[in-house]
Amino acid sequence: MLGRTALAGAAVAAAGLAWGVTEAHLFTLRRVEVPVLPAGADPIRVLHISDIHLLSRQRRKQEWVSRLADLDPDLVINTGDNFCSDDALAPLLDSLGGLLERPGAFIFGSNDYLKPYFRNPLGYLVHGRSVHSEEDSPPELDHEGLRGALTAAGWLDLNDRRGRLEVAGRTIAFRGTDDAHHHRDHYEKVAGPAEDADLNIGVTHAPYLRLLDAMTADGMDMIFAGHTHGGQVCLPFKGAIITNCDIDPARVKGLSAHEAGGRSAWLHVSAGLGTSPFAPYRTFCRPEASLVTLVPRLVPEGSTGLS
Repeated sequence: MLGRTALAGAAVAAAGLAWGVTEAHLFTLRRVEVPVLPAGADPIRVLHISDIHLLSRQRRKQEWVSRLADLDPDLVINTGDNFCSDDALAPLLDSLGGLLERPGAFIFGSNDYLKPYFRNPLGYLVHGRSVHSEEDSPPELDHEGLRGALTAAGWLDLNDRRGRLEVAGRTIAFRGTDDAHHHRDHYEKVAGPAEDADLNIGVTHAPYLRLLDAMTADGMDMIFAGHTHGGQVCLPFKGAIITNCDIDPARVKGLSAHEAGGRSAWLHVSAGLGTSPFAPYRTFCRPEASLVTLVPRLVPEGSTGLS
């Protein structure tokens, strides 16, 4: 009896792994509306892409990403972890080619700086996030080549920086941080009250609470992040098991509200388009890009909507 039970369990695990490898290639476009613009404003279509983790051999992913330009977004926000090897940089830029013609902003994640390497998966289960030791010293990726290509296209580099763009007739002020997962973030370089703009947006790779709290307290209207892979390995009805940072599993992907310092901001976390090459599977969590349509704030009944 125990032998049959063990065999059945192994069969279920094998089937789950096989499906997870398949699901990792079922790219999905998510659509969401966020009531964050001033009353009477025209909508702004934001394409949020994250965690592509591209390898040069991943032609299907490259083709899917290249078709995102057909959505004709007003703005592209890229929240990092773009590629896994130096020979993937040129295919990545080819895939992003149509999107680079649109206004855009980006920050980096760890897999823009460092090549991925194998780590014990038990670290995720025990700590709820990937664990790095001081002995970890993977080779660097050509992040300066990526940075140069994106900025040459006119995209804002928001790694511990601020910037402004005119998008669809509206002025948007941005602030961002470098990768918080590897403690490259220095929010103090961009901290301070929200700017005089139609919209203030915060951008960071990993949605650690210290950054969400700081950006929200400073008056950001909306924050974009990635990194979590939506949990990557999820359970039916329950969802994510881990988040790979300190955000709660209920907000590991999609839209939610974040409150800090007596203020509230919208938070959109992308589940991302890829995986580590050492864990090339997803279960109940399809890879995604998101078309986030910013619309006017809801006007209370009886209000004129005028400030």
